[in-house]
Amino acid sequence: MASKSKISPPLQLGSQQADTRPRLPPLRALLAFEAAARHATFSQAAEELSVTPSAVSHQIQQLEDFLGVQLFRRHAGRALLTEAGQTYANEIKGAFRLIAAATTLVAPQSQSGHLVIASSPSFAAKWLQPRLPDFLRANPEVRVRLSTLSGSDDLSRDRCDIAIVYGTRPVGQSAAEPLLVERLRPLCSPGLAASLDLRAPADLARATLIHSVNALTWAEYLRRIGSFDVRPSNELWLDRSTIAIDAAVAGLGVVLESELLAEQELRDGRLVAPFDDHPLGQAYGVETESYFLVRPPGSRNRTQVVKFESWLLLSINRTKPVDPPPDA
Repeated sequence: MASKSKISPPLQLGSQQADTRPRLPPLRALLAFEAAARHATFSQAAEELSVTPSAVSHQIQQLEDFLGVQLFRRHAGRALLTEAGQTYANEIKGAFRLIAAATTLVAPQSQSGHLVIASSPSFAAKWLQPRLPDFLRANPEVRVRLSTLSGSDDLSRDRCDIAIVYGTRPVGQSAAEPLLVERLRPLCSPGLAASLDLRAPADLARATLIHSVNALTWAEYLRRIGSFDVRPSNELWLDRSTIAIDAAVAGLGVVLESELLAEQELRDGRLVAPFDDHPLGQAYGVETESYFLVRPPGSRNRTQVVKFESWLLLSINRTKPVDPPPDA
């Protein structure tokens, strides 16, 4: 009789993969444990992680359930490590150092001492960047990374330590504070003002209006100053104040822009406010609150943030508007 051949059971690839996978604890709970072990209180760990103390307690309970040992003893508001907890804290330090080293290798700006500033593009280019050398000279230990925001929605996706947001108050950002008020007015090159004989808003009918993305549209501006019937000869739309200011300097038209962003061009005479000699010239500058300072939760570099914020507010207070020439 022929012997029956043995049929091997099917290979369980999934089981083998599961057997070789490292047994890892919940990583969120591990972060909570590391912070609580370092601070010896759940409340300070919660502040660092931007969660509630009860959330830290819950995550550590998860970790204790996973490990099957008690990690902390609660006593008089303190979180004291047990013997097992102290051993575990000592062992995972090396793992955290490896992760930090790998992160620094890939993203150097994330290391301690680096300050990540996010700003609206035109404010970064026209106001902040020219003044940054002053901050760096006063704070040589700080390494700055300046990135730009296309909108306040970027705050929910990009990590930063402090942000300067343009437009309306960011939705969902409880830590947003008004930063400064800007004054917008029509600006153009001296040559264009002379060639078109621009003396009052009604003369804009002879000009090309340059539109940029700022707190006021031309239509809203004209409504505010009471000039409803201006029909320009042409219009040009540009999506950045920096580009719009350059276009006005080149004589392409009249731009409605911030004196703050066009400060240098006004000082050196490449741009002028053409209606300043008009009896109502001062009224043709419209002020609007459109910059906000945002401190995202969980910032790692709190000391650097405080230094930068203090310097920023002092620099803004030192910034003097470019006064129009006295009436003739």
